[in-house]
Amino acid sequence: MTPEVTVVGAGMAGSEAAWQLAEAGLVVALVEMKPCAMSPAHQSPLCGELVCSNSLRSDDPAAPAGLLKHELRRCGSLVIRCADEHRVPAGQALAVERFGFARAITRRLALHPRIRIERRRLDELPGGPVIVCTGPLTEGALAEVIRTELGGDRMYFYDAIAPIVAADSIDWDHAFRGSRWGRDADADPNSQDDRAAGGDTGVGDYVNCPLSKAGYEAFVALVNTGRKVLPHDFEEPRYFESCMPIEVMAERGPQTLRFGPMRPIGLRDPRTGHRPWAVVQLRPENKYLTAYNLVGFQTRLAYPEQQRIFQTIPALHRAEFLRFGSIHRNTYIDAPSRLGPRFELRTRPSVRFAGLLTGVEGYIESCAMGLVAAWMLAGELAGRDVAPPPPTTMLGGLYHHVTAPRAPGYKYGPTNVNYGLLPPLPGTRKDNKKPRMAERARGDLDVWLATARGTVAA
Repeated sequence: MTPEVTVVGAGMAGSEAAWQLAEAGLVVALVEMKPCAMSPAHQSPLCGELVCSNSLRSDDPAAPAGLLKHELRRCGSLVIRCADEHRVPAGQALAVERFGFARAITRRLALHPRIRIERRRLDELPGGPVIVCTGPLTEGALAEVIRTELGGDRMYFYDAIAPIVAADSIDWDHAFRGSRWGRDADADPNSQDDRAAGGDTGVGDYVNCPLSKAGYEAFVALVNTGRKVLPHDFEEPRYFESCMPIEVMAERGPQTLRFGPMRPIGLRDPRTGHRPWAVVQLRPENKYLTAYNLVGFQTRLAYPEQQRIFQTIPALHRAEFLRFGSIHRNTYIDAPSRLGPRFELRTRPSVRFAGLLTGVEGYIESCAMGLVAAWMLAGELAGRDVAPPPPTTMLGGLYHHVTAPRAPGYKYGPTNVNYGLLPPLPGTRKDNKKPRMAERARGDLDVWLATARGTVAA
């Protein structure tokens, strides 16, 4: 009799894990709490709902996120397949129309003959093999059970959501289209979903809202003095560095925003021929180009303050906000000390974890760990162990980040995919390092897939 596997949570990791397990021939119960219970960040009962940016970051094959997406495509990822089908213009970044994307994932899962979606909230960990993918907003009775199983450890940081404005409320007399240097899209180094976003080769998929020196200084002053939604007394704000709220950046110095999400480098206003002093970039939020999000503008400013302050930007002086920015707490576990090499809980091996809860950060990173956890479990249930992905691949780099033992006292924290996760190239040659590392990763992935895919399928 084919054993049934329970997957808890239908976000990026859970949806991917459920699909991969079912494709391997296993019967899957996918337990999703929505719509019976909704977190503050969720708005629909759909599986694969994107609660922050609609960007899955760069699709450049040499960029870390682009290389990871290449690997996921080679592995038959459900999430990336649906993203490719529902992409919206964003230069070389893979951005999606969020509702079409989530509907596609939900439809495929619901129609799969070996997946049963159960809409209910769990208050305890189920018996039998289970992959917990409840994500960074895990709370309630299940969170208490997980904390107990972990020995009481709980860590958290703050993640952020950027505002969205209606396209027809943008003042185009004060805005222009274009990407950096005519090719490099807005890659905000302070936003998890815009890091290494890549760029377009046409007129530009991004809308630029320029500010003068005086306008920028006035904007920073307003951000610094604006009313913020403060964390509770019992919460210590630990912001993930690549999701830094704009007010936290502004507090670091008057020029910080200008060298972060508001940097004007590589942009020239076609009406003046000059580079603006600072710029706010907007990225399409849907395929109809009716909504744009403020790239890198995660914030804890109160909603009325967001409207008041952001409308001082000339191009947004009459902006209609379809969604205001917000901050929510993300929870993750000390995976290296609590999980084994197959993502299993050391104290209860039938329970595995995947996704953001294990300490990876980003949509595609969560998806990747859901896929690897599912392949390892499917192989184990078939009596054939699946070897971990090679450490030279982005899949392997994330896997080792989560599972590799750490020295005593090491402070574990979340990470995006990056080349720092991979071993260096042999030799002393330094030119074209990233393309060569990407080429190595693709070759090593193909060798691994030749064995791993057959093991999972068997």
